[in-house]
Amino acid sequence: MSARREIATGFDGFRLWPAALSADEQAELLRDVLQAVAAAPLYRPVTPGGRPFSVRMTNLGDLGWVSDRGGYRYQPVHPDTRRPWPPIPSQLLDLWRELTAWPDPPDACLVNLYDETARMGLHQDRDEADLTAPVLSVSLGDTAVFRVAPAEGRRGVTVRLASGDVCALTGPARLARHGVDRVLAGSSSLIPNGGRLNLTLRRAGPIAATNAPS
Repeated sequence: MSARREIATGFDGFRLWPAALSADEQAELLRDVLQAVAAAPLYRPVTPGGRPFSVRMTNLGDLGWVSDRGGYRYQPVHPDTRRPWPPIPSQLLDLWRELTAWPDPPDACLVNLYDETARMGLHQDRDEADLTAPVLSVSLGDTAVFRVAPAEGRRGVTVRLASGDVCALTGPARLARHGVDRVLAGSSSLIPNGGRLNLTLRRAGPIAATNAPS
């Protein structure tokens, strides 16, 4: 297992571990995620207003975050197949345990696939039952320009998240607004046909409904 070296981000509660996963660990995790995606296919959700997302997504774990004309929520089954989401890979569970020290394991892992045109506007993660539980994010593939800003609208920070980087929203940053400004196409050869996979681990708890994803 790689040594995890945390660096200062200048944003209280926003934690960053660059190169947290070795090349071998990234390849192993990608293999496990792609196997899960075969059982729970990526799909393109829409907002409650009917606007398509620019990312494709799926989920792993007991609960999955979904968006459609009925609203934002967690649910236990894939919206198309109506089958339960595949389990979260053990490597991700180990990362959660090691880096967050949270007493309960994650029960939801949102999988977002970005191509070079995809974006994610600034939003908060507010659909979880316990808003003090951390949000842990793992990047695979192309580098993303990631922005984090305070909930009240003040200026935030921008970082580049490369393949194998891990970050977390914790404590005072748990409800920070965050999003992806752009993806740097061709910056990684990890994912077949290119792109970026973002794996966001959460403790969602009881099914909830309100805001938007990572």
